[in-house]
Amino acid sequence: MTANHDERIDGPLTGFTRTQLCGLFADLLPADAILVSEEACRPFECDGLSAYRSVPHLVLLPASEAEVVAIVKRCAEHGVVIVPRGAGTGLSGGAMAIPGAVMLVLSRMSRMITLDAERGLARVEPGVRNLAISEAAASHGLYYAPDPSSQIACSIGGNVAENAGGVHCLKYGLTVNNVQALRCVLPDGEILELGGECLDEPGLDLLALMHGSEGMLGIVTEVTVRLLPIPPCIKTLLVSFDSVSAAAQAVADVLAAGVIPAGMEMMDHLAISAAEDFAQAGYPREAQAILIIELDGLSEDVAANLERLKRVLQAANATEVREAESATERALFWKGRKSAFPAVGRLAPDYYCMDGTIPKQKLPEVLAGIAALSEQAGLPVANVFHAGDGNLHPLILFDANIDGQLEMAEQLGGDILALCVTLGGTITGEHGVGREKLNQMCVQFSTAELEQFKAVKEAFDPARRFNPNKNIPTLARCAEFGAMHVHNNELPHPHLERF
Repeated sequence: MTANHDERIDGPLTGFTRTQLCGLFADLLPADAILVSEEACRPFECDGLSAYRSVPHLVLLPASEAEVVAIVKRCAEHGVVIVPRGAGTGLSGGAMAIPGAVMLVLSRMSRMITLDAERGLARVEPGVRNLAISEAAASHGLYYAPDPSSQIACSIGGNVAENAGGVHCLKYGLTVNNVQALRCVLPDGEILELGGECLDEPGLDLLALMHGSEGMLGIVTEVTVRLLPIPPCIKTLLVSFDSVSAAAQAVADVLAAGVIPAGMEMMDHLAISAAEDFAQAGYPREAQAILIIELDGLSEDVAANLERLKRVLQAANATEVREAESATERALFWKGRKSAFPAVGRLAPDYYCMDGTIPKQKLPEVLAGIAALSEQAGLPVANVFHAGDGNLHPLILFDANIDGQLEMAEQLGGDILALCVTLGGTITGEHGVGREKLNQMCVQFSTAELEQFKAVKEAFDPARRFNPNKNIPTLARCAEFGAMHVHNNELPHPHLERF
């Protein structure tokens, strides 16, 4: 324990020293589950959005739901704010520490509770990795469909918090479409059970509400997911184009033809080159854009859709249509796509990953707009995204060591999201709002809409103890941002610093 543990903390715990704060939980957790030194807490200073950092004052590592309940009740008793965190792979700053708050990390809650192959259900704790569910189910001929690029590391609890998607969400949906039930701990320590064994439960759909709530409404302690049979037939195509606009139009043409692929991903030339250098996936370096399209299902259905798909792609002026000839080659196609984010990180000292969604027919227009904004800002942008459902992930390359470039990247990102909204889209598809997109919430939503969001938060957490000052901007912030006309009649959390 170093000397600075006794420094006074600015924020919701004013009056507590670090030592006193640690003492609040000493009887609830073993010593190795309470991290108090700055060195021990620093690994939790940010999530996947590393541009924003804040070292937690205290990190708690519960290993059971009972410990979570005890911690939450102790925090309620002393007015302590909690920031829940999963594996830390999020990309919006949603799990970033708040000054003076306790960070509750759920990674030790990693048990596979039950796997019912007959009913196609698995009950798991929130710290279970996404990929681990499919690995456990594989011997039964089953798998869990949502597959974010970070699936090897991301946790199912975090997937619920952000309503994560993945490359196969076009056909199989997001996390919310694949979760049957949840157990959550509310801010007063009560356990709330949502969903159940039926496909639909009576009353308000609170199960869906909890998805994408980013730790603001409850802390997930158990997730029941649906498992699907592994498709008997899978065909994967790597399709090349000599222009981004041609590839974007091909996406619309495929869907208009009535073909619904399991996944349809798009990468532009910059992303192709980076991914090929990193993964040696066999991507055509000369292509200006590629699509990775996967069909799955019964052999007869896949064969019929494959022929139709190839005709559509030829009519869309694809320069090459390559079908994976083996499971190994198919895995390589996807390895390149799922490695795109770290691969692009080799092109510049830093990159800023955006997340917006647009109507699919607007793909050519938005990609042209991103190119124009990139040229105007003088910062390269690599485009990697879920083309089938219009979920964009522009990667803005910059160097934070150059004064002003981070701010330029943030401004460019904001302009891209504003473009998405202008074209009928939204500011996020699966990464959430968190700390990052508070200003863009002001762009998309009216005062009345933001008030409704606040009302939901107040219904669950009237004392604002769970991850406050994220996700929902104050009206005062929106007035300062200049995105709407509001009365400056709202203050932020009385004990929290403004971001």
